[in-house]
Amino acid sequence: MPVTNDIVLRPRFKMELNQDNETVLKAFEDCKNTQSEFIVSRIDDHVFIKLPKEKQRFWSPQLHFEINETDTKTSTLHGLFGPNPTVWTMFIFFHFMVAGFFIAFGIWAYTNWSLKNDYAVQLSFMFLMVLVWFVLYFAGRIGKASSKNEMRDLYDFMNGVLEENGVVTSQRP
Repeated sequence: MPVTNDIVLRPRFKMELNQDNETVLKAFEDCKNTQSEFIVSRIDDHVFIKLPKEKQRFWSPQLHFEINETDTKTSTLHGLFGPNPTVWTMFIFFHFMVAGFFIAFGIWAYTNWSLKNDYAVQLSFMFLMVLVWFVLYFAGRIGKASSKNEMRDLYDFMNGVLEENGVVTSQRP
């Protein structure tokens, strides 16, 4: 599993499975009662694997995957690593706020420019918004880097459940 992607903050992967999706989903449904290392929950064709509350940090990842039926004997697993959805929503909200402020200061600067007024303050705030955006981006990268081991543990757990149940996989990028 390539976790060293330089741009993507939420890595994705895809696997072809040699069993139907209900059999694989049942295996994950059963494993939540036989282990306590991870919290496993299933909703329809979606499975969420995350760390228990006492092990979670602010940027702790969770593994979300969907298992779709390809035909009667095979299925496809689409996986996604990411932080807690609440944290991710807050993170994206901050990005939209910064973009909104950047646009607002840009409009204000253009208005002052067209009225032949001073617009240095507005340009300064626009530059500040670009800096804040870079800070947010690098905060996300640091959060991802700090949780690589946890991502690896989640991925290994998923593969362990698949191997225990005789599911042969072929991963695609």
